[in-house]
Amino acid sequence: MRPELQYRGRLAPSPTGYLHLGHARTFWAAQERARTHGGILILRNEDLDSTRYKMDFVDAMIEDLRWFGFEWSEGPDIGGPFAPYNQSERIDLYRAAFEKLRAGGFLFPCTCSRKDIQSAVRAPHVEDEDEPIYPGTCRDRKSEVVDGKFSWRFRVPDGETVSFVDGNFGVQSLVAGKDFGDFIVWRRDGVPSYQLACVVDDAAMRITEVVRGADLLKSTARQILLYRALGLTVPEFYHCELMKDDAGVRLAKRHDVLSLRALREKGASPESLRQNW
Repeated sequence: MRPELQYRGRLAPSPTGYLHLGHARTFWAAQERARTHGGILILRNEDLDSTRYKMDFVDAMIEDLRWFGFEWSEGPDIGGPFAPYNQSERIDLYRAAFEKLRAGGFLFPCTCSRKDIQSAVRAPHVEDEDEPIYPGTCRDRKSEVVDGKFSWRFRVPDGETVSFVDGNFGVQSLVAGKDFGDFIVWRRDGVPSYQLACVVDDAAMRITEVVRGADLLKSTARQILLYRALGLTVPEFYHCELMKDDAGVRLAKRHDVLSLRALREKGASPESLRQNW
């Protein structure tokens, strides 16, 4: 981080279920890093997934975070200079960024479904746990010749190595087209993707360091390409080890027994839950 900038970190949960202990550990790292740097921590509600979003989860998210000991200076519950802090209220910002990318020739329309992509990929060359690398089916299509519903993908520079220094894992290098492929920035249902919304918000809210789980290391390479295409300053990154259950499976919101709400109801204290961190 440049010394003249004040440290600004963020907590960015999505209200699609109750927060679990893995979220808490990563968020705790974010809070501790903000405190160490004498900086500011904000809360952003990433509520773009209307198919899974519930208002009850928003209320529970804020309540559980407060109970656990989190403190933020800006957020959907208290406001701040970069409001609104609910992503559902920031669509105009995402659309402006999308139009800039499209005007710059970075995007192409794609009619492929996930099933289409999976069937087009011959070998089990998997990009993420559930997403094969896009095979380039629609790469040369123009928007004026596409009918019906379609998404918009960012055309990655094939063969280019995207490198960054992670604050926890050190130097990371990923090759576009090999380690990750063309990715969606605007979904066919008219909603911006996580990749685009995250970049737009972190830049607009002047986040200087992004602290999140190691499962998003690959997303960082994608987002660096978006920062560059939009002419935005790339923040620093710090990715945390993922927490796993007794069977070695990484925690997810389906692990209700390890949700902060369930642990709290069982009488656990925040101090006891984080004593080994």
